[in-house]
Amino acid sequence: MPLATFKGGIHPPDKKELSKGRAISNTKPPKRVVIPLAQHIGAPCKLSVIVGQEVKKGEVIGTPEGFVSAPVHSSISGKVIAIGEFPNAMGRMVMSVVIENDGKEEWTSLKDNPDYMKLPPEELRAKVKDAGIVGMGGAAFPAHVKLSPPKEKAVDVVILNGAECEPYLTADYRLMIERPQDVVEGLKVLMKILGVNKGFIGIENNKPDAVEAMKKAASGESNIQVCPLEVKYPQGAEKMLIKAAVDREVPARGLPMDVGVVVHNIGTATAIYEAARYGKPLIERVVTVTGEGIKEPKNLMVKIGTLVSDLIEECGGFKSEAAKVVSGGPMMGFALYSLDVPVTKGTSGILVLPEEGVVHAEDFGPCIRCGRCIDICPMGLMPSMLSVLSEKGFYEETKEYNLFDCFECGSCTYVCPSKRPIVQLVRLAKSLVKP
Repeated sequence: MPLATFKGGIHPPDKKELSKGRAISNTKPPKRVVIPLAQHIGAPCKLSVIVGQEVKKGEVIGTPEGFVSAPVHSSISGKVIAIGEFPNAMGRMVMSVVIENDGKEEWTSLKDNPDYMKLPPEELRAKVKDAGIVGMGGAAFPAHVKLSPPKEKAVDVVILNGAECEPYLTADYRLMIERPQDVVEGLKVLMKILGVNKGFIGIENNKPDAVEAMKKAASGESNIQVCPLEVKYPQGAEKMLIKAAVDREVPARGLPMDVGVVVHNIGTATAIYEAARYGKPLIERVVTVTGEGIKEPKNLMVKIGTLVSDLIEECGGFKSEAAKVVSGGPMMGFALYSLDVPVTKGTSGILVLPEEGVVHAEDFGPCIRCGRCIDICPMGLMPSMLSVLSEKGFYEETKEYNLFDCFECGSCTYVCPSKRPIVQLVRLAKSLVKP
């Protein structure tokens, strides 16, 4: 049988061999952390600590103001030494809490629950919300909101996204290899909250050991199926994954729940299991630090709020002069302007690229109407027209070409022979027009 996939897409070199063999290791405890109060889509949190206050690991430092929001917790024990606006990876100034580590590693009290699967769905959903869990694949959408579909949206399938199609990144892969049972338990919690009896785990076929580990972990669960997927970017995008795994098409401007599906990331499922079982809030995550420009690529368990500069140091520093340091992967990540920005709940990787691996923006040419970007666009859009209109300042006109259906996967930019920054021009248009 052919492997499940979708129309369009590209095959960039995956470069995963740099870090895939590196087991997850703990970072040295950071001397201080900078924890932003807005690490998710939706309303930022309301500050709930003051300067000089002593806090413990797992203690709430920011409470959600709206439904689409998630609490923020301290990732270390220590003293609050500053509160103010600090830059995040995108360069935006965000209200943040700076905590100095006291080295005690003292936890706030957590509620352990060995019989978590006997809890009612509402209680499990509340645990997910209280733990501040958001989508850890990069979008950072509050998990409890996804787990509260309106009554008219009948959800009957949960899919775990183990594709990790972004080149270089191996954080989810290592979780599937090292903690497959936790991933399956997280999926079972998700299925119980949503009241569904069909779960899928989608994994690209270039990770046969992860497929095997997950099949073994799910062997006793008749309603969970591991689904090998064709190796193709962006296989891990929600709409592409749904098409590949269950052959349902999410309508334009629609959501997965419009076709009865909820999708969560492997890391998110693991965090949900820890919240349900141990009451542990999301204060750390696996981050892949990799690229040809770093001395020792690693998969690290990182405290939220740790500075990127600390992670670079943990991996032996730069090999030579780094041309770019990217938060995320090379296709959808953002180049950092400074290493003094914190890791957040949505930081899946830090990629260090040397000069020879970088094309500079001023080197691009005009669109030559070759149509390559149209052929490979997984959403069936016309990226060439979107980029030309945005470049010329016709931002409103981009809406006629379904601007907001683009999820910025970067495939068009990758195949463009003129090296045009298509996805950046699309982002510019999106920032200047209303949906």
